Amino acid sequence: MSQGSSHRVVMVVDDGSNPFEMGVATELFGLRRPELGREWYQFTLASAREHVGIHLGMFTLSGVAGLDAVDEADTVIVPNRPDPQVPADASVLSAIRRAHARGARLISFCTGAFTLAEAGVLDGLRATTHWRWAAEFTERHPAVRLESDVLFVDEGTVLTAAGSAAAMDLGLYVIQRDHGAEIANAVSRRLVFPGHRDGGQQQFVERPVPVVPDASLAPVLEWARGNLDRALTVADLAARAATSQATLHRRFRSELGTTPLAWLTTERVSLACRLLERGELRLDRVATDCGFGTAANLRAQLRRHTGLSPSEYRRRFGPAA
Repeated sequence: MSQGSSHRVVMVVDDGSNPFEMGVATELFGLRRPELGREWYQFTLASAREHVGIHLGMFTLSGVAGLDAVDEADTVIVPNRPDPQVPADASVLSAIRRAHARGARLISFCTGAFTLAEAGVLDGLRATTHWRWAAEFTERHPAVRLESDVLFVDEGTVLTAAGSAAAMDLGLYVIQRDHGAEIANAVSRRLVFPGHRDGGQQQFVERPVPVVPDASLAPVLEWARGNLDRALTVADLAARAATSQATLHRRFRSELGTTPLAWLTTERVSLACRLLERGELRLDRVATDCGFGTAANLRAQLRRHTGLSPSEYRRRFGPAA
């Protein structure tokens, strides 16, 4: 798949589209990022309508490209639909089918999965959508293998994200797939957004907001990232945070939606990926620096999280690539 300035990303917007998701796509793919030292994506908004009323009539969008822009796109993004029970625009479905037929990458945010399903491009594939619409989606599209408890699903050329914030997770994942982990991490830091949430993390489902939130985990997270070469345990993190292990678990679940051990493993994998992208050939060294201990454990964890062995990952994303 083409990258850089030749990679064209087109987001299809329609009446009722969510401005948050449109902003996410614009921020990730549309802004110039000279600090990264490489050409970025070409980003375009497209619509079947000349004037598009954004969610709840907040404002009207005009001057966007027509759907013919989809026919030139390398990646097509479909945002949410305010009411998935209303059929999608037939011309939008046709444009999606054409893009799929010629091998373009298709991405949906939130209930945009309904649009991809109506276009027939999700049949037989795994997909996700917002948990509130999971039952409706399964009933209407039984040929799609819905995973209602994850943030996003990657099926190669078709990727789907859950609720609105998961659009950021999937967008950063796509950037990592295109440009490598270091670039994706640089973008996430620029956005002041945690880049550690992988697609398998569970969606937040009806989680009450505490009246008095706990103190931020940021200090202990920063400390742990600087000590990944150590055999850190949950007890170590709890001691650093001056709290019990049970309280630490609750705080991780509340603030990050994951467990301390899962977060540590994901951070170790991310560091291993960065080292491999820089061309490190000694797997024992990578395993030691990341806290995995042995090359065998490194191989197992990297394959589990990325689907690739260390050598495969280095060939795909390393300096030679």
